[in-house]
Amino acid sequence: VLGSMVGPSESGKDVKLEIAVVGFGNFGQFLGREIVKQGHEVLAYSRSDYSKVAKEIGVRYFSDAHDLCEEHPEVILLCTSILSTERVLHSLPLNRLRRSTLFVDVLSVKEFPRNLFLQNLPNDFDILCTHPMFGPDSGKAGWDGLPFVFDKVRVGSDPARTTRADTFLDIFRNAGCRMVEMSCAEHDRHAAGSQFITHMMGRVLEKIGLENTPINTKGYESLLNLVDNTARDSFELFLYYKNAMEQLDRMDWAFEMIKKQLSGYLHELVRKQLMLETNNDQSGIINGKTNCDKRLMLPPPAANPSVIVPDPVPAVKKKHDLVHVNGSR
Repeated sequence: VLGSMVGPSESGKDVKLEIAVVGFGNFGQFLGREIVKQGHEVLAYSRSDYSKVAKEIGVRYFSDAHDLCEEHPEVILLCTSILSTERVLHSLPLNRLRRSTLFVDVLSVKEFPRNLFLQNLPNDFDILCTHPMFGPDSGKAGWDGLPFVFDKVRVGSDPARTTRADTFLDIFRNAGCRMVEMSCAEHDRHAAGSQFITHMMGRVLEKIGLENTPINTKGYESLLNLVDNTARDSFELFLYYKNAMEQLDRMDWAFEMIKKQLSGYLHELVRKQLMLETNNDQSGIINGKTNCDKRLMLPPPAANPSVIVPDPVPAVKKKHDLVHVNGSR
């Protein structure tokens, strides 16, 4: 089960929130624009001076975290990098906030912020871990149909608090997102098998140096887009996937199997071509002329015992322990 799909909320209809965006960089501004568009009041705080862009968007900007918290926003939305999240959380004057403040994160991994919040926030604070699975590049044409994953880690039973959490989620629901409720642990398991591979392949293709050509195919365009959508993401994100090394082992295994398979085909092709050229040369001498200039490129051979074919993809049980599906090592 990948998580439950969640429909519209009626309890938070027409309720407007005061939301403080902590970390008003590119992604914070990206979310802030949509939040303001839906009629909520947005406050912002960041180490860098984004007062000008905040004013253009319609956001109240604060250069001091104490001044921000004294406004008693209902929601604190952390839009920080994964490396700075813990430091920023510890720098906030939590004692200046309401005791029931809702904290929300938007990191690409979920167990890390979940544990961080549970360990450092007062028990009265509500916690909502979310992952908009898009960004300023992939979501620039709109959010309709894009997945938004969330986990209500800790939300008080009081109607006002449940309404507040639902109203915040309605921001993404109203923008057309496909809402998926999923535990943080389940999210990270799926992300390691999909998002990690996506980002890793984007990095690999970036190193290769793919270039635009006048005869791009649709498939090649997809690869170029993959590089564009992943190259600017934080490389340190890889460090927070628990089974990253297992995924790398699987990728190494897959590349090795493909190399062996290709090597087997090429070896057989060269062997047959050499035999054919030898026969042609001998035939040419017998007939009083040579056929050495003829080069016949044969198609890949049919099923041949000498060609190495990879085993089924192994199921990883432990780090560096690749076990085939049939149980053989």
